[in-house]
Parts: sequence; C-alpha cells; structure tokens
Amino acid sequence: MVIYQSGFTGANFDMMSRSFLTLFSILMFSTPGFAEELSGTVQVDGSSTVYPLTEAVAEEFSGEHGSVRVPVGVSGTGGGFKKFCSNTVEMIGASRPVKPAESEQCAKQGVTFIDIPIAYDAITIIVHPKNNWISSITLSELKKIWEPAAQGKITRWNHLRPEWPDQPIRLFGPGIDSGTFDYFTEAVVGKEDASRGDYTSSETDDVIVKGVAGDQYALGFLGLAYFEENKSTLKALPVDAEKGKGPQAPTKENVLSGNYAPLSRPLFLYINRKALTRPEVSAFGNFFIKQSAALAEEVGLLPLVEKTYDLVSKRLSDPNAKAPLPTLTPGQDIMEVLTESTKGTSEQK
Repeated sequence: MVIYQSGFTGANFDMMSRSFLTLFSILMFSTPGFAEELSGTVQVDGSSTVYPLTEAVAEEFSGEHGSVRVPVGVSGTGGGFKKFCSNTVEMIGASRPVKPAESEQCAKQGVTFIDIPIAYDAITIIVHPKNNWISSITLSELKKIWEPAAQGKITRWNHLRPEWPDQPIRLFGPGIDSGTFDYFTEAVVGKEDASRGDYTSSETDDVIVKGVAGDQYALGFLGLAYFEENKSTLKALPVDAEKGKGPQAPTKENVLSGNYAPLSRPLFLYINRKALTRPEVSAFGNFFIKQSAALAEEVGLLPLVEKTYDLVSKRLSDPNAKAPLPTLTPGQDIMEVLTESTKGTSEQK
C-alpha cells in the first residue's frame, strides 16, 4: 500500500491512534492524486430539505470518483436519525439539530458522530398565486393558525382578519418525521411538535407544493429550495416577526442579516465517526464542505459565509471536536454555535 511506501512500517501503523488515522485519511484522500484509490459505498439518508444539496454533491463526487457509490435516500430528519443510530447509513442530512433522545439512542448502539452545518434554509410560507388578499403574515397569525388550540376553530380566512374572505383555509405541511415540522413548531408555536392535526401532512415536499398550487384558499410551509423550484405556481409570503422590522421575505440577504429569524435555520450533515476513518467517507465529507457554497445556491438553498466553512472544515478534521453541537435556538447565529463548540472536549465517549 502507498502508506507503507511513505515510510510507515506495519508496527508503527498499528500503534497509530484512531484520531491520527482519521486526520491522515481525510488529508490523503482529498488529494487529487489519490482519486483512483477510492472505492466502496457511502450510504446517505435524511431530510427532504437537505436532499437537493446532498443529491447534487453526490452527483459531482461520483463524477470524480466513479468507483464510489453514493446512494441518497429521503426518510425525513427523524427517519434519517433512526437509520443513522442503527448503523444503517454513514451520513444523514438534517434540517434541525439532533434531539437528546436521538443522541442517547445512537450512544446505546455504539454510534458516535460529528455534526457540521452545511447551508442555510428559510422556512417559506406559501399560498396560491391567485391569493390577492394577503401580502404578508405575522408570526402571531401563524401561531394562531398552527397551534393545537386552532384545530376545529381557526378554519376560515376571516377568522384571522375580518376583511379576509369567508372561505376555508386548507392547510398543507410536513409530517411529524420532518425536521422542518420540528423546527417550525418550536419557532412559531413555541413548543416542538405542538401543532394542530387537521391538515394535509406529508414527508414529500412535492405533495405540499401540489396541494397549495392547486387550491386558491390553501396555505402551507416548506423549505426554500422547493419554493424556488416551483415559484411559478406558488406565492411566498413575507413574515413579520413583530419586532419592529416589518414583513421580511425569505431572501439570502434577510437570512444572513438575521432579519428572517426565527424562520431561518442552518442545515446539518451528521457523519458516523467510525465510518469517517474510511477513505471514501472522509473524502466525501470534505468534498461536501468544499462544494456546498456553490451547489447550495444552485438548488435554492443559501450558503454559509466563507469563514464559516473554514471552521466547519477544521471541525470535520478534528477527532476531538465536541459533539453534538450546543443547543441551537431558532434564529441563533451558527458562527456563535461553532465557536462555542471549540470549548472543551467531545461529549461523546
């Protein structure tokens, strides 16, 4: 093997720590000259919001490393963590941070991981293009629509504002396995998973798109990428967080400035630490970071700022990086979270 030609003996190699092996494989197999050495399979699953980016990165990676298969599934963030913690897949995309119960389940199965932010998303409130009575919506109105107490009570548009039509509101949104559902309910209702149940739910964003696009009186929410892909048949509503800034549209400028908080959020990649010692997995993880900025915009997501990707790259190559990342509150700056994560050592054993 090439590693022995570089001056290492079998005995010395056996004495190397896993941390050095991880770092060495990341550096070696991200070097173009070693591309022909890569082979194997990297199983990826998880969030439908992250899926367009993961699929784009996987296609680019396969173009450079034809002997590596990167199948990408879509089970939702919650469904993805179930597979991840059972050692079924090496990586998942997640539209929210890992829950404590999910971390515990991973630990029970002996799965340790590193989590890295890869892009931003803006949860987008959508209506039919022919909806001409609403130009924006407030955070308190969204809560009034979606909180559990709204079920069976807030059922018509004029229940929100008397000047709006006396017509039924037909609601569409992600299902309970979706990280978008988790994040939205916490940001809007104030408690994760707290939602009315009388709406059309789906883990497939296309169902939400078609539902709202086909009904003048519909309202829904989904990730920005799916709105961008279907904006000819949908209308995005600016959201007023009622903090003196007025309604804010889900744009790159508003997300990066914090004006779209609390409906802006970072997206994550979770990687099994043991799998990361495999050259094809470490190479794909590094490739993901390097390509995220350009490909995120191509698929309708929002890239992190450049210096954030530098921190992310360092985090991936650090076997002692603290994981999981500190608890993220809706609208919190991911740079702040990454900086905090450098304090202390890994919480995982």
